[in-house]
Amino acid sequence: MKTSQPEVRQLEERTVAYVSFVGNYIGKAEIFRDLFTKLGAWAGPKGLIGPTTQFLSSYKDDPNVTQPEDLTLEACMTIPEETEVEGEINKQVLPGGQYVVMNAELTGPDEYANAWIDIVKWIDNSEYEIDMSRPSYEIYLNNPEEHPEKHHIIDVCMSVKSG
Repeated sequence: MKTSQPEVRQLEERTVAYVSFVGNYIGKAEIFRDLFTKLGAWAGPKGLIGPTTQFLSSYKDDPNVTQPEDLTLEACMTIPEETEVEGEINKQVLPGGQYVVMNAELTGPDEYANAWIDIVKWIDNSEYEIDMSRPSYEIYLNNPEEHPEKHHIIDVCMSVKSG
């Protein structure tokens, strides 16, 4: 795993389509794959996937506090505000605000947890505190299947407030 030095940034709010999962998703890449497959199957025929589309996961729970069976994951993609959704596909505006952002290049799905551990350690040693009033995100910057070594390139974005 390679990571950048975390930095505090102001993130903009974004309108997303999403599918939810409630349960223990930690270390279960197949859950993420299934959710994003559903999202892509809905968005593709509508022409909603383009060069500026962002795919991300949204997390509102602290896995150190919330029981694994109660964790909520939202697999998201950015969409135009006027987009209509149906069925399992929902729509929301993800809040922006102050976030610590760390870029990471992961050699596989098993390194996601370590990236989150690293960003939390950084926050613990800074003047910031984690802000659970807003979700935190993983923003996916590539398709690992298209990377020569199948690496996952992401931005880990943890919601923070001044301590």
